[in-house]
Amino acid sequence: MADVEFDLEDQRQAVESGLLPGEQLIAVYDAKDSGTGFIGLTDRRVVLQDESYVGGRIALTSIPYRGVHAISLVSNKSFLGGFIEASTVSITISGHTYEVELRGHDKARHVHDVVLHYATGVSS
Repeated sequence: MADVEFDLEDQRQAVESGLLPGEQLIAVYDAKDSGTGFIGLTDRRVVLQDESYVGGRIALTSIPYRGVHAISLVSNKSFLGGFIEASTVSITISGHTYEVELRGHDKARHVHDVVLHYATGVSS
């Protein structure tokens, strides 16, 4: 798997170990917020480590791109008159929104652009 971007090796391995036949890993980024340990991107889905379960349980949640209703860059700054330095990505699926705060604008923008690319079916 060439050119996979990732922050932590154990997170990359966690996503890689669950890949389907023929599925390609694109990136795995560590999350800053509590509740989501990391976000992984493949050519078929988003993979979230969800730490918000009661009793210290953790889930790896897969969101196929066809299930994404909206993808947003979330910023505390005004959109008017300036460059957006958002480090949080919001992914909405039927009735639920996941927010993931990443370690930097570049990573948030990469997640946003990859999800938007696959969710809209735009080919390169």
